[in-house]
Amino acid sequence: MSLREAFAFPNPVNDYAARSTAGLVIALAVASIVVNQWWLYAILALGFALRVAGGPKYSPFGRLAVHVIVPQVWKKEKLVPGPPKRFAQTVGLTFGVVATVLSLLGFGLAAQITIGLLIVAAFLEFAFGICLGCITFGYLQRAGIIPESVCEACNNLNLDRGAATLDTSAA
Repeated sequence: MSLREAFAFPNPVNDYAARSTAGLVIALAVASIVVNQWWLYAILALGFALRVAGGPKYSPFGRLAVHVIVPQVWKKEKLVPGPPKRFAQTVGLTFGVVATVLSLLGFGLAAQITIGLLIVAAFLEFAFGICLGCITFGYLQRAGIIPESVCEACNNLNLDRGAATLDTSAA
């Protein structure tokens, strides 16, 4: 396996797996706010780093979502482009790292607020399928900051309303 293959992100991604992962992130993020310890923020950030590195391949939350939650609970597939989801995971990683650093510096309340914002985004993804990172990705792509070649399939999406989907299922 090449290094490129080892760190490949799936494309497309099952939207229901992404939503399930967001639900798991919410649970850990709420626990992080309640406990307010740097190491819990670091675990949250590590989960995002693992998902950025290879989608569900290295992430316990991703694997649980793909192999257990989606087949047992959702029982659906809605395929969406991978690059916007990877970008969203990178944004989550940034929030997790910022919260960890803030907590280590003694700014616990600021870390809690940072993770609170993350919870809002994760909740929108989990409950409504609205991926704020995906919407931002679309705007950045249209502005030319992210080249269109990064995600050709994204051009067919309606990112303005948050429904970043390429629905190939009959369900």
